[in-house]
Amino acid sequence: MDAAEFRKRGKEMVDYVADYLEKIDKRQVFPDVEPGYLRPLIADCAPQEPESFEDIFKDIEKIIMPGVTHWHSPYFFAYFPAASSFPALLADMLCGGIGCVGFSWAASPACTELETVMLDWLGKMINLPQEFLAGKDGQGGGVIQGSASEATLISLLAARTKTIRRVQSEKPELTEAEIMGRLVAYASDQAHSSVERAALIGAVKIKNVPSDDTFSVCGSALKKVLDEDKAAGLIPFFFCATLGTTPCCSFDKLLELGPICNKENIWMHIDAAYAGSAFICPEFRHLLNGVEFADSFNFNPHKWLLVNFDCSAMWVKKRSDLIGAFKLEPLYLQHHHQESGLVTDYRHWQIPLGRRFRSLKLWFVLRMYGVKGLQEHIRKHVRLSHQFEHLVLQDGRFEICAEVVLGLVCFRLKGSNKLNEALLKSINEAKKIHLVPSHLREKFVLRFAICSRTVESNHIKFAWQHISQLATDLLKTWEQNHQQE
Repeated sequence: MDAAEFRKRGKEMVDYVADYLEKIDKRQVFPDVEPGYLRPLIADCAPQEPESFEDIFKDIEKIIMPGVTHWHSPYFFAYFPAASSFPALLADMLCGGIGCVGFSWAASPACTELETVMLDWLGKMINLPQEFLAGKDGQGGGVIQGSASEATLISLLAARTKTIRRVQSEKPELTEAEIMGRLVAYASDQAHSSVERAALIGAVKIKNVPSDDTFSVCGSALKKVLDEDKAAGLIPFFFCATLGTTPCCSFDKLLELGPICNKENIWMHIDAAYAGSAFICPEFRHLLNGVEFADSFNFNPHKWLLVNFDCSAMWVKKRSDLIGAFKLEPLYLQHHHQESGLVTDYRHWQIPLGRRFRSLKLWFVLRMYGVKGLQEHIRKHVRLSHQFEHLVLQDGRFEICAEVVLGLVCFRLKGSNKLNEALLKSINEAKKIHLVPSHLREKFVLRFAICSRTVESNHIKFAWQHISQLATDLLKTWEQNHQQE
């Protein structure tokens, strides 16, 4: 394919993507395929001779689309939003076209410098304390990771290195292996499984801190666990606080937890993967109060801020804590500006060496929507979640299972877990909308997340009418079956 054909085919692909997104509500949100559907549809091995673009293009609808779950459908209410917008897609195209691998400033200065500035822009939008920003001479700064899972792992590994060095300086008789064996990380019993996975990769113990009746961790619960572990000779070193938990969007109490972590020399990382985008709205910024106590903070613009995957924003108070844990300087990666103090080499801030020009997506989206446009996007989703909550509360057969703060509603039929499992099964088998569940204590709960950029009030009404009718049908069958028993 030469440049002339690329121009032609590129226009065709842009038209296809635009049509796909404009008419996505006409597609069934969840596919009908069974595992292994795709292999019989394609050849056993790669072709020896080139194939035409026309043939490949035809196979998109024939082979790929039948197996796609349409995350951007206004009938997709599962997980959390997967952000997308036309400016972000255009920026991603430019990123692919430039094709730089920005592991250092010298590898592509614009790639590094735009990221530093964009993370400062974003930090100012959510009113992060100044010490988290790079500025011209700050000690902190931001970096784009691939996911919140990566940000948690990076912060845990940096905390581990920092703690081992501190303990070795205080007790030189202890070996690194002995210290490692006593390190303990902590997170809420509502925290995402990626926190436990980070501890698994980091080869350290992790303990769940019990959450309260609002599914939040408070200071007294953390202190109790810390006191017990210190008495047993363990070394607490890391706590992951969650703002907007995956099961129900609850918020740990930072103002209670932060001072404890600071006093006990525990690295506090804040995972606000979903909820963090909402902090650009002044009315939700209070949910971030206490971030000043944290060592690191992360949220995903690729969830709710119209920047498509992957774009996970992470900030640290002291970038030297990250660099100190990950810095290696082989000759082939060195450059003559690296000791100037004026440049950032992001390879020291992450697990992989290579990195894409992801800040272009932020630059395009923040400029083309503006802060006010993005605030309205967030507020619209929150309004729609409260619309759904209101519809649920009007039906006495259902209950709301957690406070609706942002764009997630946790609800269920009053009754057994099996009844609600059957309801979810009937919803997802009908394939008109798509939901996923969670467990809140002993209850099986249905999660209704406002996800799509194009979702409107009429989609919420349709979803509720559909759920309500399926519940009516299910309850009739359920009652008949129980009468027969």
